[in-house]
Amino acid sequence: MTTRKYTYKDVDMLLASKTIVENLVKNLTGLSVVRSTWTTEYTTTLAERIDEAIENYLGLDKRKELREATSKVEAIQSPAMRDLSFIKTQIEVDFGNDAKEILKTLGFHNHLQAARQGDQEALIQLLYTFKTGMNEELQTQITQKGTNPALITGIIDYADQLKQANVSQETLKETTKALSEKALKELNDIYEDVAGICKIASNFYRDEPLKKEQFTFSKVVANMNTAKKSSSQPTGE
Repeated sequence: MTTRKYTYKDVDMLLASKTIVENLVKNLTGLSVVRSTWTTEYTTTLAERIDEAIENYLGLDKRKELREATSKVEAIQSPAMRDLSFIKTQIEVDFGNDAKEILKTLGFHNHLQAARQGDQEALIQLLYTFKTGMNEELQTQITQKGTNPALITGIIDYADQLKQANVSQETLKETTKALSEKALKELNDIYEDVAGICKIASNFYRDEPLKKEQFTFSKVVANMNTAKKSSSQPTGE
């Protein structure tokens, strides 16, 4: 009897694999230098296998929903980055030597670089941190210096919008039916292929922590689960 080669839920393994393949596509130019078989054809084929596994073996066709959720994220990615840049500049001008600590509290230190490179997960994490860190006292300090309160409110609204779009990508429900031997073999094969990508790519980016995280399977799954847990917490509003 075939057993799973991974410890994650099937849905989490497949969604994480999909994310990792998307990260591979974004970094293909650099990574293909060390792995000649990593081509556009390879990533397209692997992505299609993952989509087919989601549809055929989890019993739900979520590809359309995933595309729609991704489109929602992309639609507000640019204005969100623009407004984050505006407020970052104003904090730097208004707070001088204290600006660095404030920006760190708001998530800029850990997530801005990756968000600027188009990493949607990093942008979501930045906005989550911004919303959490922007307590009433800090907001008062910033607005008293001249920043428009509407700018802060808008960024917090982006966090909620992106949170919902991101969580909607994670709403696949694991089927209650036992997977067939054929299905489990395909899921194991997908996991092994993606785990191999992670092993090579994470070593390639060993000196770039943010990039390395994009190819660390456990970290990708953890980020997905963090997003789901965050959405279930009271907002205090």
